[in-house]
Amino acid sequence: MTTTVAVAAPAEHSARTRELLDGPIATTLLRLAWPNVLVMFAQAATGLIETFWVSRLGVSALTGMALVFPGLMLMQMVSNGAMGGGISSAVARALGGRRRDEADALVIHAIVIDVVLGALFTVLALVFGRQLYTVLGGHGASLDAALTYSNVVFAGMVLVWLSAALTSVIRGTGNMLVPALVIIGGVVLLIPLSPLLIFGIGPFPALGIAGGGVALLIFYAAANIVLGWYLLSGRSGLRVHFTRLRWPLFREILRIGAVAAITTVQTNLTIAITTAFVAYRFGMDAVAGYGTGARLEYLLVPLAFGVGGPLVAMVGANIGAGNRARAVRIAFIGAALAFVMTEAVGIAAAIWPDAWLRPFGSAPHMLATGEAYLRAVGPFFGFFGAGMALYFASQGAGRLAWPLIAGTIRFLVATVGGWALLQLTGSMVGLFAALALGLVLVGTLNALAIARGAWFSGARGGPTRSASSASS
Repeated sequence: MTTTVAVAAPAEHSARTRELLDGPIATTLLRLAWPNVLVMFAQAATGLIETFWVSRLGVSALTGMALVFPGLMLMQMVSNGAMGGGISSAVARALGGRRRDEADALVIHAIVIDVVLGALFTVLALVFGRQLYTVLGGHGASLDAALTYSNVVFAGMVLVWLSAALTSVIRGTGNMLVPALVIIGGVVLLIPLSPLLIFGIGPFPALGIAGGGVALLIFYAAANIVLGWYLLSGRSGLRVHFTRLRWPLFREILRIGAVAAITTVQTNLTIAITTAFVAYRFGMDAVAGYGTGARLEYLLVPLAFGVGGPLVAMVGANIGAGNRARAVRIAFIGAALAFVMTEAVGIAAAIWPDAWLRPFGSAPHMLATGEAYLRAVGPFFGFFGAGMALYFASQGAGRLAWPLIAGTIRFLVATVGGWALLQLTGSMVGLFAALALGLVLVGTLNALAIARGAWFSGARGGPTRSASSASS
């Protein structure tokens, strides 16, 4: 007698997933991108708000914050853009492949990864912070300010990483609006809270530069409460529950997030190393100017991620469903949108650099350095924006070899090439020219690789294999 084994039919796509798979590309991307762009600007605004108020404490405080800023941005970029991209990609590909149980289980795995990594970076910053900021050129009052701010912020780094895990899970479902509303609400809280804690207005204690860090942690704690409630309520379409931890699900996140983290580290190391070049050659006022100018370049990452978050979800869902040609079209439409947005910022900064620099300080050497940077590098911001968009699209595709190669080339051109030109010319212009060339290369190389089929070389046709099936 023949025994028939019943096989459960794959889960149907939700309405949100069907839109990622079948909706008009440009319209869907723009609809998903605008709240994500808004939330990325809101998150970037948290740093700008703090910088504005801390600058009122003097040049030493502003310089100290400039020393910490690359490390803090590294945490936000790795947690949101790198590991967060791995989380969103895994969730999107599972939903696109109709593996609903796998998508549900990925939530707990994402939280575990990010909590562990947040705690690890807390320990590293508290133990090695002084050595790091000294290497970057900090000394005296600026080093003291850097350590004060760093110790507060990094003590609560788990809150930053947990927020990234929760928002990335929600973005993986194709929902960009809820994270946007939560983060914007937090910024509304932060706007009055930062000066209250920095300067000690009314019943609030005057904490100085540490007050900015305390306000930032309150912001992330509040965001985690709301995001956690939303996921537990089931409104996201995912069923969050405790589940047995399985390595294949960790691997689905880490195989994208870990590689993406290397690219993110390269971006931040580029700024950190060139900051050290400026510090040792031109002094701390120049660092304040370069750091303030480079902060605008950092803002391009949240802007590009505004488009990149939807790209991860849209490309991931289509790759999971086997729609390869549509996934590539989505990537290039997103890259074009990111290029236009970031190039507009760069051109404006090159034409009117003082509009960006003067709110943060008026020291002549600080302004001159910042102006030189923005005029040399700003006109090439669009290439960086397009490259970042294609990097996020590659996360969704689960293929990050070429973004890693492009990032490595950019890092070498900017640091090794920048140092060589600095030695030859004795001027910051050579260093800034190398930085500009690096931006052009990162955009161009990513575009050429995807156009030539880098996502699918050696890949099997059809949907990707599920992590759950890999474990059986």
